[in-house]
Amino acid sequence: MTYAELSSQVNALAERLAAAGAGAGDRIGVRIPSGTSDLYVGILAVLSIGAAYVPVDFDDPPDRADVVWVQAGARAVLGANLEITSHNSRGVVNTVRKAPETSDDAWVIFTSGSTGTPKGVAVTHRAAAAFVDAEARLFCQADPIGPGDRVLAALSVAFDASCEEMWLAWRHGACLVAAPREQVRSGADFGTWLAEHKVTVVSTVPTLAALWPRESLDGVRLLILGGEACPLELVTRLAADGREVWNTYGPTEATVVACASQLHDNEAVRIGLPLDGWQLAVVDNTGNLIQHGEVGELVIGGVGLGRYLDPVRDAQRYAPLDALGWERAYRTGDLVRAEPAGLLFVGRVDDQVKISGRRVELGEIDAALSALPGVTSAACAVHKTATGTPVLVGYVVPGETFDEAYAREILTSRLPAGLVPRLVELPALPTKTSGKVDRAALPWPLTTTTADAQPFQTETEQWLGGQWSEVLGVQAGRGDDFFGLGGGSLAAARLVSLLRKRFPAVSVPDVYQRPSLLEQAAWLDTLHVDEPTQRTVLPTPRRAGLVQAAVQFVLFTLTGAKWVLALVILNDLVDLIDPDPLAPRTSWWIVLGVWLALVSPLGRLGIVFAGTRLLRRGVTPGEHPRGGRVHLRLWTLERIAATFGMSGFTGTHWASRYARVLGCAVGEDVMLHSMPPVTGLAVFGDRCTVEPEVDLAGWWLDGDILRVGTIDIGADSRVGTRSTVLPGARVGEGAEILPGSCVTATVPAGRRYAGTPLHDVGAAGEDWPTPRQASHTRRWNLAYTVSLMGLAALPVLLTIPWVLLGYSFVRNDETPSALLWHLLLIVPVATVGAVVLYAAVVVMLVRLAGLGIADGMHPALGRVGWCVWLTDRLVRSSRVNLFPLYASLATPTWLRALGARVGRDVEASTVVTLPRLTRVSDGSFLADDGLLAPFESRGGWMRLGHVQVGERAFLGNSGILGPGRAVPDRALVGVLSSAPAVSAPGSSWLGRPAIELPRVAETVDATRTFEPPRRLVLARAAIEACRVVPIVLSALLGIMALAVLDEVFYDFGLGMAVAVSGVMLGVVGVLACALTTLAKWLLVGRFRPGQHPLWSSFVWRNELFDCFVELLAVPWLVRSSPGTPWLNTWLRSLGARIGRGVWIETHWLPESDLVHLDAGASVNRGVVLQTHLFHDRLMRLDRVRIEGGATLGPNSIALPGSTVGTAATVGPVSLVMRGEDLPDRSRWLGNPVRAWD
Repeated sequence: MTYAELSSQVNALAERLAAAGAGAGDRIGVRIPSGTSDLYVGILAVLSIGAAYVPVDFDDPPDRADVVWVQAGARAVLGANLEITSHNSRGVVNTVRKAPETSDDAWVIFTSGSTGTPKGVAVTHRAAAAFVDAEARLFCQADPIGPGDRVLAALSVAFDASCEEMWLAWRHGACLVAAPREQVRSGADFGTWLAEHKVTVVSTVPTLAALWPRESLDGVRLLILGGEACPLELVTRLAADGREVWNTYGPTEATVVACASQLHDNEAVRIGLPLDGWQLAVVDNTGNLIQHGEVGELVIGGVGLGRYLDPVRDAQRYAPLDALGWERAYRTGDLVRAEPAGLLFVGRVDDQVKISGRRVELGEIDAALSALPGVTSAACAVHKTATGTPVLVGYVVPGETFDEAYAREILTSRLPAGLVPRLVELPALPTKTSGKVDRAALPWPLTTTTADAQPFQTETEQWLGGQWSEVLGVQAGRGDDFFGLGGGSLAAARLVSLLRKRFPAVSVPDVYQRPSLLEQAAWLDTLHVDEPTQRTVLPTPRRAGLVQAAVQFVLFTLTGAKWVLALVILNDLVDLIDPDPLAPRTSWWIVLGVWLALVSPLGRLGIVFAGTRLLRRGVTPGEHPRGGRVHLRLWTLERIAATFGMSGFTGTHWASRYARVLGCAVGEDVMLHSMPPVTGLAVFGDRCTVEPEVDLAGWWLDGDILRVGTIDIGADSRVGTRSTVLPGARVGEGAEILPGSCVTATVPAGRRYAGTPLHDVGAAGEDWPTPRQASHTRRWNLAYTVSLMGLAALPVLLTIPWVLLGYSFVRNDETPSALLWHLLLIVPVATVGAVVLYAAVVVMLVRLAGLGIADGMHPALGRVGWCVWLTDRLVRSSRVNLFPLYASLATPTWLRALGARVGRDVEASTVVTLPRLTRVSDGSFLADDGLLAPFESRGGWMRLGHVQVGERAFLGNSGILGPGRAVPDRALVGVLSSAPAVSAPGSSWLGRPAIELPRVAETVDATRTFEPPRRLVLARAAIEACRVVPIVLSALLGIMALAVLDEVFYDFGLGMAVAVSGVMLGVVGVLACALTTLAKWLLVGRFRPGQHPLWSSFVWRNELFDCFVELLAVPWLVRSSPGTPWLNTWLRSLGARIGRGVWIETHWLPESDLVHLDAGASVNRGVVLQTHLFHDRLMRLDRVRIEGGATLGPNSIALPGSTVGTAATVGPVSLVMRGEDLPDRSRWLGNPVRAWD
């Protein structure tokens, strides 16, 4: 057909349309078979009468066509054979016949809506003409398209890229070669059709171009690709001399193409720079422009903007862009990386899915798959297995050179671990009408060729294969490996949860130890299945709260008496400086007497002795009800010990005296670095050693049962740091318990045990010298006594100058308003000054003590031992008194100041260490409560050793790095785990003793993890500077309490001040908790499952909220309130869901909204409901649920995504793995947990 013939037919049809009542401003539907000349005659005829055409693909269902016609308000519809069907939705006949104006609509194209309803986009003649002219100035400038060219028309007219095909021909007078739909779908055969029809210009999608043989495009001199990600392999295959290959990008909403980039072999595939008249901007989620190299959402402005027929949607998506002053801009929802050479497409904002809490951008995976050698086309999709586990699958159409193993190796090196898809080869990708990949039609579930095609031979193998398929989404074979099929730690936990329905004793380590299906099935056949016990757990009785309230009032009053003592001392000091004849004076003899009774070591021991003799009656080994008489007596004794600072005695001779006061049997030369049990039911043999943070409480809660028992630590034995000794346990003479272990029964004499549950790891004492007799004990006892008193007085002494300074400011104030104004001015300055002065003194003392610390064996009672004890005390106290310095930008500097060697870009949280023996390399991460270089002690000796944390290594929450050990470069030691003696770089370890786990480190944008830009560093510093706020608030609360007590003292005397002090402290405590709750909701709002990189404001704001918790709520009320109803009430105010009668002795619910504790649950001391993990510098959040009547034993941790079933028990020092689901009424112990008999 010539252009003259085309013009004639267009005019004839235009007359028919006008006769049917169609005219300027109307919309005419077009639904004509593809590949026919009628289709293009119809489109031009509609345009010629000033109307807009509304295309629907001829193969689309009639129902969709009807929806489009109604939404568009179509006047008429052009169908097959150019038949005109009236669709007079407007109800009137249009008699206007005029040439179109630039403001008239040229077409209305409907795209898929996110709700399933198509959405119409109108494009004006002005935008359409600008698009056609812009492309004419872009392509083939050396040899422009002309009448000798033949342009392919193969795309559906319902796809806006068809406009490019048509006008590439019509704008230049070239020939438009229409291809029948069945021919387009013929795959490789269509390439032959192109060659036969001598096509020279092609605009298509990469998926179709990948199907055509290279030689079939020999005559094509312009190849335009668009509509989806273009594989680099395709560029390499299609690039040729004399041929221009372009990659274009543009949404329907911005008139077909907004930007383009010419492609060359071995260069990045970009979407390029804007067309003439188009404007592009890349913004962050707040609408601000990003810098080059960063990823953001692409926003389009300029002449090409269309509009939505739906005005509400139009206003939403075509909103102003204030950052550039654009009145109208289209937010594409596409993520791009801004680079000077042109934009790089990353993916869709709304095409993101989540796998294990991580956001996965499908476009990013598509691009990585497409760039694989030997891949002609590719796409990915996320499917869910029957268990709900998301599985990322990459579908590839392989060429002759494709190698799957090599492809997987490349993907592993280029993509984060969570983004490496399972590869599936297909002969061709399913496509939509537009030619784009149809993700919904990609095959699922998968049927793969497994390592062993033999049929299953046992019923267990058959059943186990089904469980694997549910978790992994792939058909497993007898010889397959769980991790080889794509399983990871979360998948292992979900598999275990399924297996426990039939085999309750299965644990996560069992999967790692037996990764093959054959091994697992054979092992499962050996297990004995017991019926779960029936158990009903009763909630804590409400009367217990009344008793606790009375006890706490008495203890608050005793604490208040110490406050009044401090007030009296201040008043007397002020009176010496500025005498006031009307002010009350207190004799220094009275002050000394009160100090001896309430503050001195002997006085405190006397109070504990009296309380013990009064309350210990009836405390006997055995089982007692939760919230009953025995339980509340033990709770009261522990509160008394905490109130009077008995923990300060540990590591000195006073600890043994305290143990004897409690009623324990204590031998000679016993070294107690941990608190003895308030039960008094303990025996400590001669020369035994108990290292720091050992749990010797002698009781714990198991559901609604309080288990109480005797603890026996034999002569010359050693209990390592952070171990737990359960009631009824016995450590034999000369035995050794390694750090982080749980002793549940009897440990034979002379043996060394480790782990949870315990394992015999050899003979004890082989690497220790012969036990030595302590010498010069009186001298060192005196040194420790003086040191104890000095350390206790240090914060007070350093605060007094600032208090007196504040007094000098307010001494002459005569009105409350003047007093308040001066306090608001001086308190922040004085508080910061006191903190800085205290930090300087701590640094000086730790540095001086560090001079006496060195590797090797040293007498436990001697100069080195005292230096170690003093350093340990100062470092631990700084975690409390200087909490804002931890988990911050300041932490590495603080650790360096203390004497540690710390590299660059180190992230460290609330670690405990002997700084002089600690070396931390660049980029490493030390999580909460990590313990580095702890001393070890046995038989009167102390062992010290340097530790090394390698580059970008990770030490998890409550991890232990013992003396002389190292975490290699890029290695990981997990939560509640100890570093092994020997490990390789990049390895991962979990548990005590540690087992190696397969793991691939996950990487994300380095600017959000290891290499933040300066603006993020400054932003984080600004937020962390706000940590001074809770310190100042706490100081103001203290001053307010002192002011009230001073007023009562002045008006009513000393006795009344003491009487009201308990109530005063209670009110201040409630106010501190209320301020903390307010801070939580203002700073972070409601916590939700998800993932956040280290360098994000969410993480910093969360840490700021944690400062409010530790500096306001904890010291004023929470620390003294474990197991109380008001602790539960406060945690509920933070968003935690806590049922009736729950006993909870911890405030460590890091993201409280993600914690669910059902009625009657027991959460023992030292437990962490770990709702986040932080390895790879990514904070992953998920829920933790403890169901009704369930128990978490002392010092245990439940990881994100875990559930402890109804009335189930997790024993002490145990780890519930991420995603693990423990069955109802089952019992578990271990790190990670295993069935516990």
